[in-house]
Amino acid sequence: MSKHVTARRHTPRSLAALDAPIVALTAYTTPMARLMDPHCDLLLVGDSLGMVVYGMDSTLAVTPEMMIAHGQAVVRGSQNACVAIDLPFGSYQQSPQQAFAVSAEIMAKTGAGCVKLEGGVEMAETVHFLTQRGIPVIGHIGLKPQSVHTHGGFRTVGRGSEAEQVMQDAKAIEEAGAFSVLIESTMEPLAREISETLSVPTIGIGASPACGGQILVGEDMLGLFSDFTPRFVKRFAAIGEQVDKAVAEYAEAVRNRSFPGPEQCVGMLKKDS
Repeated sequence: MSKHVTARRHTPRSLAALDAPIVALTAYTTPMARLMDPHCDLLLVGDSLGMVVYGMDSTLAVTPEMMIAHGQAVVRGSQNACVAIDLPFGSYQQSPQQAFAVSAEIMAKTGAGCVKLEGGVEMAETVHFLTQRGIPVIGHIGLKPQSVHTHGGFRTVGRGSEAEQVMQDAKAIEEAGAFSVLIESTMEPLAREISETLSVPTIGIGASPACGGQILVGEDMLGLFSDFTPRFVKRFAAIGEQVDKAVAEYAEAVRNRSFPGPEQCVGMLKKDS
């Protein structure tokens, strides 16, 4: 498999200038970032880590401190991809000033290239405030997991009259200065229209192949989970099954005392023949 390695790390500017679709995945740890980085243009330290890494029911309890710790890990494990970090729920909605303080701390402590925040028209002022002060922003519209309770659960958005609001959100975030807009779990024709309307690249997750790039949760793409897989996920591997098989073999080897063997021990006395 070929590896796409840039001369230096991608930036928001270079991502926006790419001729090919933006390749993006979520990453939360250094080992995973090292494996993904040669192939990806963008690595997102998503607040989805609350569910993926910590087993939470939603992203709402994720803190800035958690985002910083995992952001540092991903930056350390990458050299090709631009690293984006989510602003967690409650850390930026109060005011543009609050959003700037949190964003500046996250970027300063991690070395990330940009932040991502959820919201449309109502967050345009904040996006403008951040971008005017040197914080590159990826907007996030469509299904917004931090607003899951007001959305009525994790569902596809953009049906009927709702479509007009999603389009307004997209335009407002672009006009506010976001260099890219992520569209999540949105009706395909609407996501396509948004992608064709905006001048900044869109990144789809459960949206449209017409988006300027695609992103998936890395663990979903790798098949690490078997209990639930969103419809829009394509599994490119079945790592979860391999882990299960390997752990089962390890457990059996320990129980029947075939592990550790002589080759895993130092100074082991040979048995008399």
